[in-house]
Amino acid sequence: MHNPFLEAVDESTDLELIALAVGGDRAALERLVLRHQAWIYNIALRMVFHPQDAEEVTQEVLIKALTRLSTFRHESRFRTWLYRIAANHVLNMRRREGETTMLNFSGYADAINEIPDLELPDPRIVPVDVPLLVEEAKLSCSLGMLLCLDRQQRLVFILGEIFGVVDTVGGELLDLSADHFRQLLSRARRDLYRFLHGQCGLVDARNPCRCPKKTAGFVRAGHVDPERLQFAADHRQRVADAAPEVVRTLESASDRHAAALFREHPFFEPHEPLALLRRLLDDDGFARSLRLD
Repeated sequence: MHNPFLEAVDESTDLELIALAVGGDRAALERLVLRHQAWIYNIALRMVFHPQDAEEVTQEVLIKALTRLSTFRHESRFRTWLYRIAANHVLNMRRREGETTMLNFSGYADAINEIPDLELPDPRIVPVDVPLLVEEAKLSCSLGMLLCLDRQQRLVFILGEIFGVVDTVGGELLDLSADHFRQLLSRARRDLYRFLHGQCGLVDARNPCRCPKKTAGFVRAGHVDPERLQFAADHRQRVADAAPEVVRTLESASDRHAAALFREHPFFEPHEPLALLRRLLDDDGFARSLRLD
């Protein structure tokens, strides 16, 4: 998979596709969207939690980028230009449902602890394999933790810790110095890992919270729907495979374990990735705005 966040990235294919797309080549525009849409979607999902909201945010970013594509003047890398649009959008967009329900780490811990510890569901009465339900509970819980960070912390953590973006690139995308990006990443890691070390049994076996013990409670509370899994469906790869491996200085082995928890998440694929683009291109006004009619 093309990784746009590699420090040394060959953008020649992107630039060729941009030239063809601006010249009216719809196939080139589709290829350009497919190269970047999944990465934008994976940022959006971790910013807003719900896949349907992430799809909407991704569409909003792509519409902004595509309608400005003819203004790209090669004064910066295309990666920087595109992901600055994405970063600015997710930092300033209207609040989605997931963001309105999460408050802070203390409240999140209380909410988890209020879920009773129960035996795993009877495999004869649930429509999916029980291990898949446990994985759904784990992913839902850990993705929810990200919402306890403020938006800037969340985005810096997603870029720097989950996707392994180096500080120079991260600073470019957020219009920060590399030093400032590192400081923000350090604070986000500190706040999130402090919570994990005190709460999560996946990071520290001495902690009481275990995904299997909470799964049935998550189902009862409506946080996990066995009929409609959001996160634990089949995925072709994980973040650790899609993103580069970046060696960072972490305070402890448990910090490295905490980082791995997020990098082992699935790399999610958008639903029907080209459907929106093709609907837009069928609209004469939008096509004219792209000079593709």
